Amino acid sequence: MEQATSQRLDQSMAYSPSSGVTPLVSLLDVWKVFAGVPVLKGINLNLMPGEIHALLGGNGSGKSTTMKVLSGVYTPEAGEIRLFGRSVTLPSPIRAHELGVYMIPQEPHIFPNLSVRENLLLGMDLAPEEALKRIRILADEIGFDSDLQTAAGALSIANQQLLEIIRGLLRDAKVLILDEPTSSLTFREVKNLFERMRTLAARGIGLFFVSHRLNEVLEISDRVSVLREGVFVLSGPTRSLTSTDLVRAMVPENTEESEKPVSVERQAAVSAKTVLEVKHLSSEVFRDMSLHVQAGEVVGLAGLVGAGRTEVAEAIMGLDPHAKGEVLINGQRLNKRDSRKCQELGLVYVPEDRHAHGIFLDLPALYTMTATVLPQFGRYVISTQKERSLANQYVEKLSIKMNSLYQIARTLSGGNQQKVVLAKSLASKPEIIIMDEPTRGIDVSARQDVYRLIRDLTAQGVGILLISSELEEVVALSDRVMVMYQGHIIKELDRSEAQLDQVMAFSFGMTGEQSL
Repeated sequence: MEQATSQRLDQSMAYSPSSGVTPLVSLLDVWKVFAGVPVLKGINLNLMPGEIHALLGGNGSGKSTTMKVLSGVYTPEAGEIRLFGRSVTLPSPIRAHELGVYMIPQEPHIFPNLSVRENLLLGMDLAPEEALKRIRILADEIGFDSDLQTAAGALSIANQQLLEIIRGLLRDAKVLILDEPTSSLTFREVKNLFERMRTLAARGIGLFFVSHRLNEVLEISDRVSVLREGVFVLSGPTRSLTSTDLVRAMVPENTEESEKPVSVERQAAVSAKTVLEVKHLSSEVFRDMSLHVQAGEVVGLAGLVGAGRTEVAEAIMGLDPHAKGEVLINGQRLNKRDSRKCQELGLVYVPEDRHAHGIFLDLPALYTMTATVLPQFGRYVISTQKERSLANQYVEKLSIKMNSLYQIARTLSGGNQQKVVLAKSLASKPEIIIMDEPTRGIDVSARQDVYRLIRDLTAQGVGILLISSELEEVVALSDRVMVMYQGHIIKELDRSEAQLDQVMAFSFGMTGEQSL
């Protein structure tokens, strides 16, 4: 593996790393084993001062495990960890913090009933006045504008992520690990974060950047390393690599089809039957929402984070009891909406936050997959044979990687957790599915599995309302695109009109005559 990082041609950095500098981090022949199965197989990895080092890999490739070893969450079975040239042991995250390593997790770890201020100051030795001053400076730099006295649990996912980022930056870490930090951020928030990352790198801080967004990896990183099945298969300066190189390295060598970053070709199967109709739906976040979805159609709901897309989905499902308006499923009006009634009529919801609302993390994955259809397996006594049979069908159909149906869901990779949530939704044989960020935080290969699933479902006549922050995804998958801006639909585009630049322009509230 290279120990030197190339200077980015498009940046002017105060700190210039070179091959003569001691690495901030060196992982040497590190092994990690779970239940007798090797997950990391003698990996070697370096991080240089002032380097932004991106890590890529498919579900279960080992990238999250690698970062958890470095941050003290896991203890390796073999190998050596060096920080700043010295061999160390990291028995806990606290010890990692003491030695200058801080990890910002993909899913925000907050205390929902404590204020933003209390969450940020928890465990800090700084004087309150000095800490608050630093918080305000950092909050201003990355665009975090929430009141510090607000309960952290009331924040949007995007602002919870920003809270985690500030909490990491408050500590004087020399090694900063960012695990999917941009998955819930808007374009402007991502830009602000990247500016902050470059500032930190210019001061000699090393950053590991874990992301599935190839365009972001190519934009921000100095070096990229790709893991596959617990082994690094590619590492090099970012400027010498293309997105095609990275995708080819991530997918199995015998899988030709998944070498394509996006594969969504399908024959249109849209019928005249309207399976979902929303009329003049309004809440505190959005107003006068009207839309419809036909059988076999994908309707994309695009917009920036905070535009109100998720709130619309929740209102349709009856999760917002104060929302006003009409919802019709297969022509039947719902006078009183709730998720059980929606499912009975053929509508299911794949939520944005799978950890909070979609999966039983500390139970076997089987229990999540069959949770909505238990009556199928017996009235008083559940037939576990029938239950396992149904679950196995979706394990095979969705290519879910797990040791057994009884593997604890928390131990699955993010992409496989998402597939478990999808299996739960599909088990009830829905006619309409609302998919809210179905590919958030999952790798290229898993994304293609989701894309193929959408293609297969629409070919069977299932209607899909697709919510995604990935505009390229919305454009590629949708038959029609509804663009939201500040709580209302600003534009509807059919497939021939839905060009990326147009969708992006409307997402920012621009008119057709304006350009980006």
